[in-house]
Amino acid sequence: MRVLLSFCIVGCLVVCCGVFQPAAIAADKITQPKEIPNKFEALKRFSQVLDLVERHYVHDVTQDDLVKGAVKGLLQGLDPHSTFMNADEYKEMQQTTSGEFFGVGIEISLENGQVIVVTPIEDTPAFRAGLQTGDVILSINGQATQELSLQEVVSRIRGPKGTEVELTIMHSGVKNPQTVHIVRDAIPLISVKSKKLEDGYYWMRLTRFSERTTEELKEAFRNAEKESVALGGIKGIVLDLRNNPGGLLDQAVSIADVFLRDGTIVSIKGRHGSSDHVYEAQRQSDDVHTPVVALINAGSASASEIVAGALRDQKRALIMGERSFGKGSVQKIIPLPDGSGLKLTVALYYTPSGSSIQAEGIVPDMEIALEAPQNTDDKDTERFQVREQDLNRHLENGKDKKSAQDKVKKEEGKDQLARDNQLRMALQVVKSLPKMQSIKN
Repeated sequence: MRVLLSFCIVGCLVVCCGVFQPAAIAADKITQPKEIPNKFEALKRFSQVLDLVERHYVHDVTQDDLVKGAVKGLLQGLDPHSTFMNADEYKEMQQTTSGEFFGVGIEISLENGQVIVVTPIEDTPAFRAGLQTGDVILSINGQATQELSLQEVVSRIRGPKGTEVELTIMHSGVKNPQTVHIVRDAIPLISVKSKKLEDGYYWMRLTRFSERTTEELKEAFRNAEKESVALGGIKGIVLDLRNNPGGLLDQAVSIADVFLRDGTIVSIKGRHGSSDHVYEAQRQSDDVHTPVVALINAGSASASEIVAGALRDQKRALIMGERSFGKGSVQKIIPLPDGSGLKLTVALYYTPSGSSIQAEGIVPDMEIALEAPQNTDDKDTERFQVREQDLNRHLENGKDKKSAQDKVKKEEGKDQLARDNQLRMALQVVKSLPKMQSIKN
């Protein structure tokens, strides 16, 4: 059973129509639980509606389809993140955290009946097409999204590689909708990107929390240590969580644990206490002790907020950027016997200080809005310009002139700093952290 930071169906319904009451027992001595009659009345009402629809609806519909629709409606009425998935949808969901899948590369949420883009995933067709955090998806291939469940929206946006999907979107602050045609592609699941900003100072970008994120981050640290050993080692890290929509809870915990020696990372509190759990940091030989600044924005959600909240409350890092998305609930993935699955919200999570960020978000220690670069007509310049050569374990082109490569990397770091004001400020601050007594090192 997987836990994300992103109902058993009974084959028949039995309605009891009679009650046996012994004559020897006085009526005033019989105690009936109040909730039992109400429960059976609700089941009776459901059975009646099911029968009426089967017999009188304009089109012939099977009982199986009606029950599935009822289950979907039941879950969608709870919160934006609980949902029922048929066998195909459940399989697709598993692929997003462990294998390759094909689509456009966006994380979405259902808010007040609208399909909202939480964040476009970097280096994907949606990212290159200009989709942004906060965009509202109005229709998919001409079909209004208001008619669809969240999982149905996901299924329609995904598809075979090389095929096209038409999305009608509404950007924040724009009056007229825009129609974009996006060609589906393989969505990369590499979740950590790393780059040297200056000697001893590194930018480490987490794009999602999938099964190998912690392993990839530790590998990025090992590579950075090898590269900087002659210059005195790593002096500071900018941990970039901007536009990271979250993912697996265990990865969020282990990522935070990389930077923490001890103390609480996050606590989970459910309805009856069965889901309650407190996650504590464990001292490890490969813990990272260098100064850290973490960047967040409105696209930082769920698992990203767990990491940012833990590092902030434990005074391990300074949090910079903009207020995060505010998804403070925990979902469990529950497989059902027929191959379908259930994503059910079972708890809320709390930062080490005991605060819930549900619908509130993480407020950074230093709020800095992202500024668009000046004197440029490139519509993508305010986005992160990360290319194949920036990825860990990328294939080389056969040239092994180290000095030339080092020069190119240095120029790339300067270029990225020049167009990203939040990153520039983060680098300046991380250099000053050793002098700030309130931050643990």
